[in-house]
Amino acid sequence: MNDEILPRTKLWATTMHGHGDDVITAHESSTATISPRAARERTEREELERSLYVPEAAFASGSGNRAHEEAPDPFRTAFERDRDRIVHSAAFRRLAGKTQVVVYPTDHQRTRLTHAIEVAQCAIAMARGIGVNVTLTDAIALGHDCGHGPGGHASEDAFDEFIEGGYDHGPWGADVVLRPLNLTLETLDGIRNHSWSRPAPSTIEGEIVSWADRIAYCAHDLEDAVYAGIVDLADLPQVIREVAGTTRREQLASFINAVIRTTAETGVVGMDPMTAEALGELRRFNYERIYTRPESVAQSVTVVAVLRDLVNFYLDNPRALPQEYHGDDLVRGAVAYVGGMTDRFAFEQAQRRLGWDPKKLPRGIGRGA
Repeated sequence: MNDEILPRTKLWATTMHGHGDDVITAHESSTATISPRAARERTEREELERSLYVPEAAFASGSGNRAHEEAPDPFRTAFERDRDRIVHSAAFRRLAGKTQVVVYPTDHQRTRLTHAIEVAQCAIAMARGIGVNVTLTDAIALGHDCGHGPGGHASEDAFDEFIEGGYDHGPWGADVVLRPLNLTLETLDGIRNHSWSRPAPSTIEGEIVSWADRIAYCAHDLEDAVYAGIVDLADLPQVIREVAGTTRREQLASFINAVIRTTAETGVVGMDPMTAEALGELRRFNYERIYTRPESVAQSVTVVAVLRDLVNFYLDNPRALPQEYHGDDLVRGAVAYVGGMTDRFAFEQAQRRLGWDPKKLPRGIGRGA
C-alpha cells in the first residue's frame, strides 16, 4: 500500500468486507442480535397502519396509485418508496443550492433543502399527534418545493411569461420535475397543492404539510433574519410574544401543538383563532420586514432578469441546451433546465453565457448586513 496514504485512510480500507464467516457484520465486536424470525413484509406493515392510524388517514396498499403500474416492493410500502425516491432524486439534492430567502446563504442561513427537512419535522410531529400516515406526510413535505427555481419565489415571476397559465412551483414540481419518479397520486397531490393559494389537497396528510410549510418558514425565516441583523426581536408584535413566544423553538411548539389540538377536537385540520392570528401576524411581520425590504426587492428584480435572460438564451441557442431537455416543446424544456439550476450555477451561466457583470448579481447577506 502506498506509504503516502494517510493512516486513517489505511484503517478505513481494512473494513472493506466486514467481519465474520457465516454472517458478515459491520463491526468486529458486534453483539446486537434479535431472535430469528420472518422478515416483516410489506403486507404485514400495511396491516399495521390500519391499527395505528385513524380511519380517515391515507393507507398504503400494494404498489400504490401510480400513473404507471409497478410491481409492489416486498418490504417497503408505496409511500415509503415515494419518500426514498424523492430523497435520492437530483431535484431534491439541488435544493441545497437554492434560495430560501437569501441568495448565497451563509453557514447558518436556510436553503430550500434545510427548509424542506424542517417542514418534514413539523409535519411528522403533527401527523403523529393526529394519528394519520406519517410516511405519506414525510414524502409530501420533503418533495413539496422540488419545483422551485433558483433565487426563490422570484423564479416564478421570471418563468410566468413562458408558461401558459403561469409558473407555480407546486404543480411544476409534481407534474414536471418529479414526474419521472412515478410517485403515487397521493404524494403528487400533496406536493401540487401545498400552497394556501391552491385547491385543498385531497388527503389529511397533504393539508398537514400545508400548515407545516407555513409554520416552519415563518419561524425559521425570522430566526435567520435576526441572525443576519435584518430585524430585532424587540420589534415583534405583542400578540406573537404572548401566544407563540420569541424563539423558533417556542413558536414551533405553539403552532404545531395548536394544529394537533384543534384537529383532534374539531375533526378539521386547522388552528384555533387566537394562535392563527399570532401565526398570521408573524407572517405579516416577516413579509414587511424581510421579504419586501428594499434589499430583498432589489435582489428579486435581479433574479427575474437573470432567469428570463437565461431562458431566452437557450431558446435562441437550443444546441446549448442539454439533450434531455429537447422535446416537442422547446420553451418548456428551457424553463425546466433553468428552473433546475442552483443559484450558483444560474449566476455562473449568466456571467459565462450572457456577460452579466458579477458586481450586479446578488451577493447574499452576511451577519450584520
